[in-house]
Amino acid sequence: MKKLMTGDEAIARGAYEAGVRHASAYPGTPSTEILENLATYKEIYAEWAPNEKVAIESAIGAAVAGARSMVSMKHVGMNVAADPMFTWAYMGVNAGNVIVTADEPGMFSSQNEQDNRNYAKAAKLAMLEPSDSQECIDMMKAAFDLSEEYDTPFMIRMTTRVCHSKSIVQLSERKEVPLKEWTKNPAKYVCLPAMARNLRVKLQERMDRLAAYSETSPFNRMEMGDTSVGVIASGVCYYYAKEVFGDRASYLKLGFTHPLPANLIRDFCSKVDKVYILEENDPYIEEFVKQQGCACIGKDVFPYTGELTPDVIRECLGEKNTNKIDFDRSKLIGRAPTFCAGCPHRGLFYRLGKKKNIMISGDIGCYTLAASKPYSAMDSTVCMGASISLGHGAQRAFNLGDSGRRVVTVLGDSTFFHTGINSLINTVYNKSNTVNIILDNRITGMTGHQENPGTGFTAKGEPTTLISIESLVKAIGIKHVYVIDPNNLALVDETLDKCLALDEPSVIITRWPCVLKKFSQADKEEFGGMFSTKNKVDEEKCIGCKACLRTGCPALSFDKASKKVRISHAQCVGCDVCTQVCPKDAIVKED
Repeated sequence: MKKLMTGDEAIARGAYEAGVRHASAYPGTPSTEILENLATYKEIYAEWAPNEKVAIESAIGAAVAGARSMVSMKHVGMNVAADPMFTWAYMGVNAGNVIVTADEPGMFSSQNEQDNRNYAKAAKLAMLEPSDSQECIDMMKAAFDLSEEYDTPFMIRMTTRVCHSKSIVQLSERKEVPLKEWTKNPAKYVCLPAMARNLRVKLQERMDRLAAYSETSPFNRMEMGDTSVGVIASGVCYYYAKEVFGDRASYLKLGFTHPLPANLIRDFCSKVDKVYILEENDPYIEEFVKQQGCACIGKDVFPYTGELTPDVIRECLGEKNTNKIDFDRSKLIGRAPTFCAGCPHRGLFYRLGKKKNIMISGDIGCYTLAASKPYSAMDSTVCMGASISLGHGAQRAFNLGDSGRRVVTVLGDSTFFHTGINSLINTVYNKSNTVNIILDNRITGMTGHQENPGTGFTAKGEPTTLISIESLVKAIGIKHVYVIDPNNLALVDETLDKCLALDEPSVIITRWPCVLKKFSQADKEEFGGMFSTKNKVDEEKCIGCKACLRTGCPALSFDKASKKVRISHAQCVGCDVCTQVCPKDAIVKED
């Protein structure tokens, strides 16, 4: 049967057809949909882990115990998973194991643009790069077989366009792979230095054998045409190249990209007059080609950053794009991303941004939008969980002077479970005096509403133990813990002032569900008639002062003709933040 699938859906399907039993992940664009689709297969145990390190360790355990396993994450997640991953490459597998990384050239929803092909080289992992959804299925199935044949974990490197673009795939039946016998073998699985030295030698032997396999891999192939130009590309860049050059070039399509096929590359380069290397981000292939003594054109012409789309390639080559429709760009209206109407973060940041002499240490999530106007309520964002530990360091530095400046840290519930717990332990243990805010909107919001340890449900939707953030924070040693409704601006102010007056660490938990969340029965019981009312403007009272607009709610707009504020009935959910801001009580409930 044939079906139209995204790359993420196809990766999950490939795992299913390969007989995978165990899958673990932490959500992050553009990888999130992989585990969401894996969870739909009853034959596969699928779990959301608190972070990527835990996820890969879970998958390693399953593979060692004899079940084919996989782990998926976005590119920055591999930084978190790197510690166990490097040692896992030494150990080798029992049952097959695949690590999927989804890189993001162009940084559409990420804080950096790292190229994880470098991880395959650094960790000595075999790597495959699919170009479309069919290859996602084919490479997943091949990766598990090769993982077991060569006794090594495999890495599959995706990019945003492959993850989210759709193409037709051929579906096959699932291959039922028996569980492998686990045998006690400390020489393989206990990485003490004496044992790891032997494993290091075996790892290099495996890489040498894989280099030989790469020369004949069906995923590496020449497509000879016009030999005046040769193009070497992998991943989606292969299709970009085909769109630009068509039959005006010959191609070396690379799918097995670590180890790279040295002989095949030299052979291809000898058959063409000029070689272009098309790859996004780092010159990973280009550097290898040059090491083989082959002349090529790469990053001296094509950009280091962003997506290498056909338009970009044509521009770099000085070709005119006849298919491009031009328009007057001065007519474009810039629209900054903003919190949703009714978002529980808006009230908090509206008040937090007005506090004086504070630094706000932020984190990864929807709430990073608070860095922009009208809030201007975030001063740093580095990575998951860094808000608390970075804030601690900043507060220590401020305390050395006499400025009296205080640090407020902010992160979400899922981010707290991810890497915020250790950071808060550090804050308590080292006697800091930061104010730490955990935004508990009852779901993993930014990546599309995945469950986390604080929601009470697993990835498969099964009820499970709900980890109480309040209890956890108190167990860590925080004495001053406040759970508040962030829509209550007076309470937000009161609680912030109370915590800023302390000379020891405190935690504020803003507990209110994401407005887009599918509410559980527990949500309905706890939060009552939330989002059941709507507001409107009493035009006779409205003086057009625009105070309410400074809350940043997209349901509010200013009518220039009447010089009055309007509230969109379709968007308003009655959170009442604007009613508390209006100086004339001009915002009232609809009948």
